[in-house]
Amino acid sequence: MSLRINDVAPDFTAETTHGTVNFHEWIGDNWAVLFSHPKDFTPVCTTELGAVAALEGQFAQRGAKVIGLSVDPVESHGRWAQDIEDVGGHKVNYPIIGDPELKVAKLYDMLAADAGETSEGRTPANNAPVRTVFVVGPDKRIKLQIAYPMTTGRNFDEVIRVLDSLQLTAKHKVATPANWKQGDDVIITGAVSNDEADKIFPGYKTVKPYLRTTAQPQ
Repeated sequence: MSLRINDVAPDFTAETTHGTVNFHEWIGDNWAVLFSHPKDFTPVCTTELGAVAALEGQFAQRGAKVIGLSVDPVESHGRWAQDIEDVGGHKVNYPIIGDPELKVAKLYDMLAADAGETSEGRTPANNAPVRTVFVVGPDKRIKLQIAYPMTTGRNFDEVIRVLDSLQLTAKHKVATPANWKQGDDVIITGAVSNDEADKIFPGYKTVKPYLRTTAQPQ
């Protein structure tokens, strides 16, 4: 099944380093970041899991929970966690999903349905597409998905930046321009008439008839 932005994130129950997790129940009323890995004890992924461990507090400040996935059993994740802490300097306190039967990877369209039913004997190259970041909203819908090649480590500061944008634009009738970051001006959406903009965003600037900017609302 092909997944797109605004699709309901497929629900699943899986074993994790924190016990059994039902994904939708685990999300609750929070935002969630699910990021996947093709194999345990791979170098780039080790640095990424460590980076998320360092940023977990920043995600929590935004009401977002993080959960990893790797196409190996939970027992392997437990051994890997020490390497991640050694390399990144931060303990992994978030759950990591075990997916030894490839069920979640297939459910999220990261592996083909005929990819087999076990992680045994599979190499990272076999599982290369299992390198996707999904941001899921409290409504359980996919708000973002980004797939990365195995040779390029993910930029989790960018994931936080996008999360800030998603949360801001969910609350206000605005969009964020290229390279936007917290505190920058934002774009008033086309759903807001000029008369409404005068009331909601007094002093806004018209760059083009279709491009109006204003200070970031609080």
